Amino acid sequence: MKTVLYNGKRIAYRCEGVGPTLVFLHGFPMDHRVWDQFVIPFQQQFQTIMIDLPGFGASELLAAEHPMWLMAQAVDAVLVAEKIEKALLIGHSMGGYVSLAYLKAFSVKLTGLVLFHSHAMPDDDVAKASRAVALTQIDTDAVAYVSNFINGLFSPDFDAKYPENVGRIKEIALEQQSSSVKAAVAGLRDRESQLQLLSETKLPLLFILGKDDSRMPFARIMAQLALPAHAELLLLGEVGHMGFEEAATITSEAILHFAQRFHRA
Repeated sequence: MKTVLYNGKRIAYRCEGVGPTLVFLHGFPMDHRVWDQFVIPFQQQFQTIMIDLPGFGASELLAAEHPMWLMAQAVDAVLVAEKIEKALLIGHSMGGYVSLAYLKAFSVKLTGLVLFHSHAMPDDDVAKASRAVALTQIDTDAVAYVSNFINGLFSPDFDAKYPENVGRIKEIALEQQSSSVKAAVAGLRDRESQLQLLSETKLPLLFILGKDDSRMPFARIMAQLALPAHAELLLLGEVGHMGFEEAATITSEAILHFAQRFHRA
């Protein structure tokens, strides 16, 4: 693991492979290790950078609340430290929200985005109320909250057939500090709409969605595909919110093909 200081705090990341840079941003409440196996097929053609977002993994907490723009700034500190002029961002769930915040602030540094079970809408009133309940639950019993959260991410069939995969993700999530989990929940609650950004960007976007995603119903996101100048969609049957685990081969092939077309040296 490598580290860089941002606002006096340590941001941790791992670099592997050689070539144009792909940056992988994990979802909530996880860290870079969720990508360990997934990134291997990319590393003969690309440099892969897997970042622990602030407060997660080996990265330090920056504040009591982590807005998406603040996490995007921490991501940029890594790219500056590595002297990366152009990158393609692959963001899962919360990592997708951070990717959009990065696009808003640093569009000239990007060649495209992959929104992996993610989208550009802010929380509505119902979702904000759910975040408030989550903050209380984390204070009361963080282990129970995280365990229940992870249980809802996978399709029922995958959960039943591959309990070891689910268990690995849950183990990673349960290692995160409750203060970091709360900071992320607050940032997720208060994130801004990026729909206007989608309508203005000229960069190519790849959306990857699961038909069985209870956290992020694909029907609510489909309209967003019409906003960018160029958008592509991989819609996966019998897949929940964790396509890089539930459908690793097809999703990695789709991202590799996308990167080969839009992110050449």
